[in-house]
Amino acid sequence: MTSLFCRHNRMTARCPICSKELEAELIAKAPPRPPGIRRQPAAPRPRRAAPQRPGGLVTRRLARAEDDGYRNPLLPGLRATADAERLAAALALAAERLEPPGPHDVVATEPDLEQATWLALLLALAGPGAPDRQAAVAAAAPRFEDGDLPEQVAGHAGAIAAYRQWVQRAGSQVAGFTGESDWSPQRRFARVFERLALPGFGRAPRFELLTTLGAAGLYELEPDTLQLSVDDDATTQAAKRALQSGDKMLLERRARDLALACELPLAALDRGFALWDDPGAEVEWAGEPSAAMSSALALQ
Repeated sequence: MTSLFCRHNRMTARCPICSKELEAELIAKAPPRPPGIRRQPAAPRPRRAAPQRPGGLVTRRLARAEDDGYRNPLLPGLRATADAERLAAALALAAERLEPPGPHDVVATEPDLEQATWLALLLALAGPGAPDRQAAVAAAAPRFEDGDLPEQVAGHAGAIAAYRQWVQRAGSQVAGFTGESDWSPQRRFARVFERLALPGFGRAPRFELLTTLGAAGLYELEPDTLQLSVDDDATTQAAKRALQSGDKMLLERRARDLALACELPLAALDRGFALWDDPGAEVEWAGEPSAAMSSALALQ
């Protein structure tokens, strides 16, 4: 019988010398492994996919003009002169539509401010990318107090219902869009934009609505950021592609730098980016880029 204590007067299992001798003895006495039997290696464990970060921005890859060596620190995502020229035309068109009376005469010339605001909302929901729908809405000119919706915006009934509830809480459309009398145009834009974050009312129609009202001179509204979002918004996706970043703060800073260099209102980049990045849109502009834009986009 094996003693529990070794020659060093310690428990054999805990003795650093005798425990090794005991282990070697046991291995020597073990029966040999039958030939031909080998231990199968463990199957590799499948690698778990990294979880997607909530609110992450996802890009789509679209066809672009061939790389001709174009490089511009203001537009790090562009690699072709043709893309820069298309962007120049899109920005110029977007800037023109913001000049008084704004993109819609029917809004600027409506004498009733409540009705003008209502028409601006419907036109924004119809979308600047659908001029036929907008023309039909303008022709119908439904009254706010009637509650009738033209079929062109019937798909936005939920958003319109939420908007009407917001107006009811504010007391009127004018009160809701005016806010505090001491707000600057930039602060008013940001605060109202935030308050209009209603169900079904995404970034694009909110930004379009506020820029339309500001361009028409109905309210003092002027953005100092593009209010880029994380949803599937055309302007956000285009900005990420042109400005080559997924970071919202960096995108906003690069957008401001671009607008300043081109001597354009920041709001022009909203429609300009979306138009530039739409593969189905024909961007035609008869004019010539200003000296500032030509210099900023390196088109000279």
